[in-house]
Amino acid sequence: MKIQIKIMKKSVDSKSRLLIGASLLVAVLLILNSCSKSSSYGMSGMGNTGGTGGTGGPGTNEVFIQGMAFNPSTITVTAGTTITWTNKDAITHTVTSDTKLFDSGSIGANGTYSFTFATAGSFSYHCSVHPTMTASVTVN
Repeated sequence: MKIQIKIMKKSVDSKSRLLIGASLLVAVLLILNSCSKSSSYGMSGMGNTGGTGGTGGPGTNEVFIQGMAFNPSTITVTAGTTITWTNKDAITHTVTSDTKLFDSGSIGANGTYSFTFATAGSFSYHCSVHPTMTASVTVN
C-alpha cells in the first residue's frame, strides 16, 4: 500500500512540475512576442518613429500593414523620401527588403517603422513572419 501511494505521489509531482514549466514557458513567450524592436540601427532613416496613422487610409508616404497586407502594395516616391509603415494589425509583422537593404525587425500592434530611400530604383519587400505579404517601393 505504501509503495502504491509513493508512486501516485511521484506521478502527481511530475505532472505538477510539467504544468508549471509549461505555464512559465507560455508566459515568457507571450512577453517576448509583445515586445517590439525599439532600437535604431545607427543608420539614417532607420528605427521606429511616432508615425502619423489616422483612422482613415494611409497618408502620403505612408503604408499601413492591415488585414495581412501592405496598403498600398506599391508606392512611388522621389529620392530622399522617408516612408513610414504603421502596423494596424493585432499581430506582429516586419518590413524586410528582399535585398536586405532595410529590415524593421518585429513591429507590434500600432508600431511604426520608417526608412529613407536615398537612391532611385525599385525595392521589393515582404513580411518575414508572413512571407506571402509582399509589396514594393519605386523611387524616381
